[in-house]
Amino acid sequence: MTSRPLTVGFDLDMTLIDSRPGIRACFLALSERTGTYIDADLAVTRLGPPLEQELINWFPADEVEAAGSMYREMYPAYAVPATPALTGAREAMAAVRELGGRAIVVTAKYEPNAKLHLEHLGIEPDAVIGDLWAEQKARALREYGVGVYVGDHVGDVRGARTAGALSVAVTTGPCDERELRAAGADVVLPDLTGFPEWLSGYRESPRA
Repeated sequence: MTSRPLTVGFDLDMTLIDSRPGIRACFLALSERTGTYIDADLAVTRLGPPLEQELINWFPADEVEAAGSMYREMYPAYAVPATPALTGAREAMAAVRELGGRAIVVTAKYEPNAKLHLEHLGIEPDAVIGDLWAEQKARALREYGVGVYVGDHVGDVRGARTAGALSVAVTTGPCDERELRAAGADVVLPDLTGFPEWLSGYRESPRA
């Protein structure tokens, strides 16, 4: 078994948490407050990119920044309580620790709100880095020496590949196995329940 330190990065939305109910509630509240129609059911089918990429579909470009600020202010009250952990999330993080590794979260979500989600659910990573999307995530992955990055979106795959990390993808988000493999995912799992077994085998293999 290799003695190289193990650091695993995880995306947040639709990888560790099912943020759809909470984000839907927050979009509906934003719509009511601003008087602007938002199809919240449609919006939650395409989670992953930064908030502004969704808001531009509903607000004029010169109103997106203000709408984003309002959404983030409302988020703790509307989204955090309504958001559960995905099946296997806690066990996946525990599996990293059981092998003596570090587990961090690297997400496009506004960092303070990402931390609120994890605190609410009692999930305690070694670090949380927010406001990074797709290839931008490579900055944090390199800084923390991440060897494996787990995500649900093709943007997560691109971030892992840019950082030179192994890309493990789960199909719990908006991207299916075909899309994730086409983007370059090294491993695709249905969800995180199989991650501990995969990680154990990965660490025991000569290439790990």
